[in-house]
Amino acid sequence: MSALVWGPQDAARTIVLVHGNPTWGFLWRKVVGMLQTRDPSLRLVVPDLIGLGRSSKPTALPAHTIEHHAAWLGGLLDALVPGPFVVVAQDWGGPIGLCAASPRRARLRGIVLGNTAVSPPAATFKPTLFHRLAQLPIASDVLFRRLGFPLGLLHLSQGDRASIRGPIARAYRWPLRAYADRAAPLALARMVPNSQTHPSIPGLRASHDVFATPQVPIARVWGGMRDPILGRVINHLERVRPDATVTRTQAGHFLQEEVPDALADAIVDVVGRARWTGEP
Repeated sequence: MSALVWGPQDAARTIVLVHGNPTWGFLWRKVVGMLQTRDPSLRLVVPDLIGLGRSSKPTALPAHTIEHHAAWLGGLLDALVPGPFVVVAQDWGGPIGLCAASPRRARLRGIVLGNTAVSPPAATFKPTLFHRLAQLPIASDVLFRRLGFPLGLLHLSQGDRASIRGPIARAYRWPLRAYADRAAPLALARMVPNSQTHPSIPGLRASHDVFATPQVPIARVWGGMRDPILGRVINHLERVRPDATVTRTQAGHFLQEEVPDALADAIVDVVGRARWTGEP
């Protein structure tokens, strides 16, 4: 698993920023820049999930499960983050990051979430058109792997569609420019449950448990209804953790591009409220 790291190697406080589907660590560049300016003593670790960015890219769709991604990320945490850390995550980075943190709870000091779902869906949940397309046989392979969907349409999920255009849009497409490397976007889209017996349900239960029970500060920064994918999920998260601080914005799904300052503010707040010595 590839990762970029900023800050002192012996830093006492580490922030792990986890992206989702179909992006890569490039998504966090504005937030990283702001955090470096505000507190250069922080260590910032930005991994590329397996199958995305500069990480290795398995071609077999079954390789992509919450448990596998959590294990891969967990291995990176053990190698690069031996001390306490805060998880910052968005999209699939939420459940993957929390599952990776589960066996490492003694070191978890805080959670900051952007638009993400970290729990099993309700029985009445209806997958979006995007996720229904991913389940179509043959057509989904053509759409995702041959045509590169949804990389060319990321701007449609934004509040400000100009936030992912031109060279920025090309940067998101660059790691998956080869057809053979495009398994992950389809596999991660299929990881979204379409029933209560879906293989992702156990992993989402583990993710929910980490979100619901740890005694660490939690903050959420949300794009609201301008996010056609996960905008409504905030209502569930508020019921589970009413103690979490919430920043509502007019951003879309990839809010790192539109409101990086709000994310940086939330991270600095959680870092300031976290207990960095002893048990949480």
